[in-house]
Amino acid sequence: MSLVLDAPPKDSNSLRGLSVFLRQMLAVAESDVRKLRHDPAELLTRMVQPMLWLLIFGEVLTQSRAIPTGDISYLDFMAPGILAQSVLFVAIFYGISVIWERDLGILQKFLVSPAARSALVLGRALSSGVRGLSQAAAVYVLTLLLGVHLHVGFATMVGVVVVVMLGSAIFSTFSLIVACIVKTRERFMGIGQVLTMPLFFASNAIYPIGMMPSWLQSVAKVNPLTYQVDALRTLMIVGSQSSFGLGTDLAVQVLALGVLVLIATRLYPTIIN
Repeated sequence: MSLVLDAPPKDSNSLRGLSVFLRQMLAVAESDVRKLRHDPAELLTRMVQPMLWLLIFGEVLTQSRAIPTGDISYLDFMAPGILAQSVLFVAIFYGISVIWERDLGILQKFLVSPAARSALVLGRALSSGVRGLSQAAAVYVLTLLLGVHLHVGFATMVGVVVVVMLGSAIFSTFSLIVACIVKTRERFMGIGQVLTMPLFFASNAIYPIGMMPSWLQSVAKVNPLTYQVDALRTLMIVGSQSSFGLGTDLAVQVLALGVLVLIATRLYPTIIN
């Protein structure tokens, strides 16, 4: 299938303009998602890590009760955090594929097209969200087998899909920004490794914010992953209460994505320099 990107419309406020923009975005997303049909091994290997966290770390600490989690078990508390972690780990290395495409000359074809730069960025964010959903499906199956007390209603599942796609879009766009700055695969891999652990541990993924020292609580409250985990925990786990409110969780993530898309749109053409 060939990729067709239409020219951006003169009247961006018209329905036709929105339709063209959406076609551009979906064309980019479709070309990215199509790769998964040919090489799904990356997603399969990344499913191993959340399995180890839940089967070993989660089960052990559930028995010890070393971390206070209120009226829910530690495994229940941890499951949404591990889902968010698996989404983060897939999305944060998304930028390396952009560098690879630049080295092959594919990215230059996107950038010389008349497509809006924001459509290119959002298309990649959307395709990352689809990858995140595959991780969510695997974690959901595993947590059900482990006896985690999950909400499984239709509205809940829709909410989880929205939050997972938002979180994946945030961190893949952040990854794209990093790729535009470092420009080489070797530097990107080093920085990606440095970024993932602080983002994960400076959040409420595996322990409550109240356990952290005051300075780390301040960091956690500006970490988008904290709000993704809080939203997932509220939606997924029976008996869990939101720390910030589901509306706040979603608003913070939408704001973070909007800021990152603006930055990535500005930096995206510089990656080929």
